[in-house]
Amino acid sequence: QVQLVESGGGLVQPGGSLRLSCAASGSILNYHAMAWYRATPGKMRDLVAYITKTDSTSYVDSVKGRFTISRDDARNTVYLQMNRLTSEDTAVYYCNDWPSLVIPWGQGTQVTVSS
Repeated sequence: QVQLVESGGGLVQPGGSLRLSCAASGSILNYHAMAWYRATPGKMRDLVAYITKTDSTSYVDSVKGRFTISRDDARNTVYLQMNRLTSEDTAVYYCNDWPSLVIPWGQGTQVTVSS
């Protein structure tokens, strides 16, 4: 069974940038698309962005123009470049497939945006 390991989170000031990585233990080409999700305390995970096998991408309105999702199929890795971060981006970020969510969730990576 594929396992996902997210990394790259941390504490960043408003306006700063982070690049998240999601390493899969198996081929991500087995899935229609890979995506990033985020969760804040007391809330379910929400979709942030996804990227299909053909590199089509989609973003939620709140991150459009600031976040970029990409993938490296040879490394079975998905990335999320996050720029111009705001406090509202503070969350635990997870990756998974989209839309089926058949892969067990990883531990996520905490992103905290604060001065």
